[in-house]
Amino acid sequence: MQAQRAEGESATKFFIKNLLAASTAGCVAEIATIPIDTAKVRLQIQGKNIDPSIKPKYQGFMGTMKTITAEEGPRALYNGLAAGLQRQVLFAGLRIGLYIPVRNMIAGELKPGENPTLKTKILAGLCTGAIGISIANPTDVVKVKMQAQARSADPSQVKYKGCIDCYSQIIKADGIPGLWVGIIPNILRNSVINAAEIASYDQYKQMFLQYTALPDNMSLHILCGFMAGFTATCFGSPFDVVKTRMMSAAVPYKGVIDCVSKTIRNEGPMAFYNGFTANFMRIGTWNIVMFVTLEQIKKAIFPPIKKE
Repeated sequence: MQAQRAEGESATKFFIKNLLAASTAGCVAEIATIPIDTAKVRLQIQGKNIDPSIKPKYQGFMGTMKTITAEEGPRALYNGLAAGLQRQVLFAGLRIGLYIPVRNMIAGELKPGENPTLKTKILAGLCTGAIGISIANPTDVVKVKMQAQARSADPSQVKYKGCIDCYSQIIKADGIPGLWVGIIPNILRNSVINAAEIASYDQYKQMFLQYTALPDNMSLHILCGFMAGFTATCFGSPFDVVKTRMMSAAVPYKGVIDCVSKTIRNEGPMAFYNGFTANFMRIGTWNIVMFVTLEQIKKAIFPPIKKE
């Protein structure tokens, strides 16, 4: 995921170009994958029934999407899209747009054809993930609440009338700090996933180009995006479940430790991988769409990288 400044281009202009490219790619990926994300959220907040005779409402990734569509209509799969796009403009723009500048701050600006170490990639990913979500957390809170909310034909049965109403109700109930509920697991989740996504994509792409005859084209970007998505899901799922449960407020938690302990006590450690398939489908598909889009944008607005 290399990019270099044009001759005479300022660092500020280079950063803005990275920011806009990342925000655009993130929004494209969000639109393409939010139905999968909605299914993932519903699965994650659904607790495990103590009585085995009670059949869970949502079963599996496809089953959850079918249930939501049948009961609430297909539009329900796009609950929280407005907040999701707001999130991508901020979060994707910062976490991906800052990645190359932060990486260069850590290791110095790379020479044409030079690759950073995996340690540098991971560290840059952790830093930009934490920075991005610290700013974008309110959009994440609203998105999760909108996705967790079932649609109803009766408007009086719907708690949040829309994205702005959701922001307003949160502030009225809990003040501005209410928009940063779940910030700790969210920072942990997004730092880990960001490092896993970006560092692994960068590393996979570097390895394929270095050790195989695969060309740097869309097929390679799809392959690396898929692999980066699986890597990120494996590392990030436990953090994602905790974050989703705390933000959805389906069950009241006093904090991260309380959420973790109650989940383990009531449902066992594997509950942290609730919705894993939906999560992987979401993250894997999101990574493919985002990285393919990002690579095409970068190819259009940045000068080609020439090896020395």
